[in-house]
Amino acid sequence: IGSDALSSHLFMPLMCFTLTFCVVSVTNVPPSQSTIRPGYPVPVNTNNSGVRKAARFGVYRYNNSSNDLFLFKESQIKKAMVQIVRGLKYMLHVEIKRTVCEKRDHCSLDSCRFQREKNLQRMLRCYFEVWIQPWTHTVHIPVAHCQ
Repeated sequence: IGSDALSSHLFMPLMCFTLTFCVVSVTNVPPSQSTIRPGYPVPVNTNNSGVRKAARFGVYRYNNSSNDLFLFKESQIKKAMVQIVRGLKYMLHVEIKRTVCEKRDHCSLDSCRFQREKNLQRMLRCYFEVWIQPWTHTVHIPVAHCQ
């Protein structure tokens, strides 16, 4: 595969997810009576839809930067914090696992099952910082560390 084909192929999953996120993201702004105050990170429920979407962005970032043949997806969000700072900044501790989906074949992680073959299983612990500005439809991931 040529480098242009490879880079455009790796970019495709991120674009598919980004388009989906942009359509839904505007509904995830905390209500005005929320306990979240500008400038202060606060714990947030790991099942929160905004947290899950932010974690997925972190996973897409990991998938686009890794050399693995298979896609990874989040298996568990261990801890989540959010801070209002010109948007929503999510600070996430996430476990991700290798799926059965090869990078070259899939756009949607939702249909990917986790790897069941022992020799292909892999789990990583990640820390992602995901900064989302829903009104401009932008997502920035300044920190993505997995090991």
